Amino acid sequence: MKNPEFLTYLDYCATERERTVVTLIAEHGNPSAAATSEGIRDGSNHRHMWNRIKARAALRGFAPGHFDQGVAPGFQMGKVTVQRDATGTVVQTWERQSPEARAAEIIIGRIEAHQYRPAPVVETPSKTLAKLLSLYTLTDFHLGMYAWENETGDSWDMKIAETVLVNAITDMCARSPNSQNAILNIQGDFLHWDGLLALTPTSKHVLDADTRYGKLIDLTMDVIDWTIERLLRKHKNVKVIIAEGNHDEAGSLWLRKHVKKMWENNKRVTVDDTEFPYYAHQHGSIMIAFHHGHKMKNKNLPSLFSSEPRYRAMWGSSSVCYIHTGHYHHAEQEMSEMGGAIVERHPTLAARDAYAARHGYVSWRAARVITYDEKDGEVERVTVVPRTKT
Repeated sequence: MKNPEFLTYLDYCATERERTVVTLIAEHGNPSAAATSEGIRDGSNHRHMWNRIKARAALRGFAPGHFDQGVAPGFQMGKVTVQRDATGTVVQTWERQSPEARAAEIIIGRIEAHQYRPAPVVETPSKTLAKLLSLYTLTDFHLGMYAWENETGDSWDMKIAETVLVNAITDMCARSPNSQNAILNIQGDFLHWDGLLALTPTSKHVLDADTRYGKLIDLTMDVIDWTIERLLRKHKNVKVIIAEGNHDEAGSLWLRKHVKKMWENNKRVTVDDTEFPYYAHQHGSIMIAFHHGHKMKNKNLPSLFSSEPRYRAMWGSSSVCYIHTGHYHHAEQEMSEMGGAIVERHPTLAARDAYAARHGYVSWRAARVITYDEKDGEVERVTVVPRTKT
């Protein structure tokens, strides 16, 4: 075994796959050699996993050779205090290292580079049904997540997620009516993590990530812009709602701003720029409302939307309210008689991650486009399942 000291990192592994990779790296000396030992030519996944494990260990205080000789993985140098004696000789030095805070710089740089590409000019469809609105919902898509089939039952990475999204939107467009209006409802947690380190924003739970945050930003903007363009070819007007999720509190914000800037010259595209994590739209006498589901239970949402000052008038002028949520990765529909609304939880297209698999959580994978008449409410729905082949 070339580097037995690497086995210490086994204590910081979150999955059996990570334990296997760490053991191979300790045995063969580096990630590339570990990949070769498994018959894999490209060692990039092994390197990404190894860097993620080391960053996770550093967050928990284990970074051999770094805190006394340099900056630990995933950290940046902060305040440095030096103690000198009467002769000016350095007696002791204190360094403050903190998790990297360059996420904002990377986000701004990526968006600035991206927005110079002009939004495509899309011809308005000639025939659409004026009284109809089609709601396309993608919830808990977790773009950037990594899942290994042998551990979780299905694989998930950037390439798979992109293929699944393109196929799902294509299938939904093909099977739904030519409504004049459409809503692209990104129902929260579209991105798997929210900064340079793959952690949940609030709880700081370590996540299995497939790539670097900069690449995740690039792909996110690309697939959202492609989706909007695809909907514009079918519908006259497209409204975009990008709901805040518990995995992408900041990500949902910058993505919303990107879409607003990217499509600002296209009058057929509108963006709900609400920073309040509850959103609503009125279609004729129908109210359609949205919340990711991480801050309030379904049963309490009708009273929130009916009493919230910014939505009170909309609620009062609507014959029925449909409320859409996600968060729990499974489908659920219930009629709230006291609240006077239909509350529906949507399933996800994404695969399970290691945490869900190891805890025995199983959910049906799907996405829906629901069509509403401006007076009669829901008149049609289409359900698609993930397709990983083009």
